[in-house]
Amino acid sequence: MPPALDIARSITGQPWRWRGGAVDGVAGTFQPDDLVTGLLLSRGCAREDMAAYRDPTIRGFMPDPSIFRDMDRAAERLADAVTANETVTIFGDYDVDGATSAALLIRLLRALGLDAGYYIPDRLMEGYGPSGEALVKLAEQGSSLIVTVDCGAQAFEALAQAKTAGVDVIVVDHHKCAAELPVTHSLVNPNRLDEDEGAAHGHLAAVGVAFLLGAALIRLLRERGWFADRPEPKLIELLDIVALGTVADVAALHGLNRAFVAQGLKVMAGRRNIGLNALIEASRLDRAPICSDLGFRLGPRINAGGRVGKSDLGVRLLTTEDPEEARSIAAELEQFNEERRTIETLVTEQALEAAKGQDNRSVALVSGAGWHAGVIGIVASRIKERLGRPAIVIALEEDGTGKGSGRSISGVDLGAAVLAAKDSGLLVAGGGHAMAAGLTVAGDKIDAFADFLDARLAEDVSKARGERALKLDAVVAPGGVTPSFVEALEEGGPYGAGWPAPRIATGPVKVIKADIVGTDHVRAIVAGEDGRSLKTIAFRAADTELGQAMLSAGRERRLWLAGRVKIDDWGPRPAAELHLEDAAWAD
Repeated sequence: MPPALDIARSITGQPWRWRGGAVDGVAGTFQPDDLVTGLLLSRGCAREDMAAYRDPTIRGFMPDPSIFRDMDRAAERLADAVTANETVTIFGDYDVDGATSAALLIRLLRALGLDAGYYIPDRLMEGYGPSGEALVKLAEQGSSLIVTVDCGAQAFEALAQAKTAGVDVIVVDHHKCAAELPVTHSLVNPNRLDEDEGAAHGHLAAVGVAFLLGAALIRLLRERGWFADRPEPKLIELLDIVALGTVADVAALHGLNRAFVAQGLKVMAGRRNIGLNALIEASRLDRAPICSDLGFRLGPRINAGGRVGKSDLGVRLLTTEDPEEARSIAAELEQFNEERRTIETLVTEQALEAAKGQDNRSVALVSGAGWHAGVIGIVASRIKERLGRPAIVIALEEDGTGKGSGRSISGVDLGAAVLAAKDSGLLVAGGGHAMAAGLTVAGDKIDAFADFLDARLAEDVSKARGERALKLDAVVAPGGVTPSFVEALEEGGPYGAGWPAPRIATGPVKVIKADIVGTDHVRAIVAGEDGRSLKTIAFRAADTELGQAMLSAGRERRLWLAGRVKIDDWGPRPAAELHLEDAAWAD
């Protein structure tokens, strides 16, 4: 396939290619329906599924929950707990997916008349997942049923201790499973190796699996006549929580996830959840949230509690019915988020310095003493973006043990590699999914672990990087980049992981003005041959080849620009701007 716009090597060193057929547009001439059709087709939507993907509904994508192994067994145990008013505790992970999964089940059980408790482990003191000590303690405090969400698939020892203590545990997870499963009452996870039909939904976040469990529970209670004299909860009203967890956990936005997010955003616009409403206000959003807001505004603030603050703040926020408490928690999360940003910047600088000289590595693996374990996942993502290959960042503790977090690139299953390293005895603990993983490693085994990853993933990384190209959806003159054009593109959404936001090219343009804003963002005004100008910004690019090219281009040389268009609503009236990802010299 010839490169798009004849660009075989851009400033960032990659070819440009059309994702689907090229779409040309200038202001006022594009046809939104034609454009959206092209966007859907180029993302793998079959023509016969076009209507369902244009307006994704829960009814259109929802599977029968019973197709998942252990789903009916888990629903029966929960139904028994509801009817007997047992003491139930939801044990959640400390990230957004864990918080939303826990909040969904807590709110649902409350609506069914059972006031469930929750337990969120401290990231630094307890680490990821359920510990035997915590589960036994909950049993001793009276819990007869514990439901772990977004964790538990690899908690063999902890679940064995819980069984010995006589407490039932339901595991609701989506992380990769080993061939052997832990001993527990029931384990609902589309990524079980023995799944059949349910395996098609392996892209669900844990909150999506929890939603399906909720649907199975309501159906069973309905069959038992539980709602003969009481109202039936409207599970659909919890889709705002499901959408938040799905997007923040970077779950692929196709199939059921697409419906979760599309419909969840509609529920969120109604501001029914008091805690979410307070979070939206704290993040200074004065409009209905869109998909990107969940990943870049709301999600990070909830995550900040687990990263550098108090691990249970997210669940407390999403389950409170007290507006004053909600505002207080949202303000606290805002403060923690600012603290997280400061820590993240420092650790990122040190980690990037440590990654220098690792060009021969397929996976960039860096470690450092004193690094805050709460930000290493974000730092790994930054290194992955900068180097274009998987990255793992390990925070070394005083005893020499390392807590690590990794992020991968498309086509490289990092979670499976980490699980294999654990099975080989190189890790104390580890697991995850294709694009992200967490681990615990002894300090004296870090080098051996790095060698293991190189040996296992070198071919996959080489192939993935060899196929690297910037995918374009349309070429548009600067004058065609208008708010109405951006709105037309949004009709193909929601966009996110597995359903990439449209990327357009514009040009050739000349740089009229360029400068650095913030700490390292490059802002520029460019003008095209149509006589129209366009505002652009390249985030965290001041010291990159792309940023330097924009700063030095001047008005003498012409450029093709590529990126994603957004609406800038800070001024007196909305305007479109280009979030720059790449550029190429036009002469």
